[in-house]
Amino acid sequence: RVLPEVEALVPGDKIRRVVLCSGKVYYDLLADRTARRITDVAILRLEQLYPFPDEPLADELAKYPNAEIVWCQEEPENMGAWFFVDRRIEKVLVGLKHNFTRPLYVGRHEMAATATGLLRRHNQEQAALVEQALV
Repeated sequence: RVLPEVEALVPGDKIRRVVLCSGKVYYDLLADRTARRITDVAILRLEQLYPFPDEPLADELAKYPNAEIVWCQEEPENMGAWFFVDRRIEKVLVGLKHNFTRPLYVGRHEMAATATGLLRRHNQEQAALVEQALV
């Protein structure tokens, strides 16, 4: 239910950011991280959100005690999984006594519609959220 990091990166205590995500945004994040040769950002996938994978997530996040924790989604903030996972991730981090106890949100701003309606704008927003997640 939690898919771990797949690439060789810097040691876990040197990871500066862990990006949590679900779905296809993972592939955009991975491609951009690889292209930019970023080695201090781990990407973990939560591919089953309910029941929430508290223990598997805790096991993975324990490997990165100094990392800032980010939830990244391509859906607008008021849609997608953010409002479901934010407090559950926080509970896991508090239980670990992690250095960061509150996840940050990275994704599209709140919107009334699920899509922008323009491919160019969608691509710009997608590139911006991937950039923001990895910096």
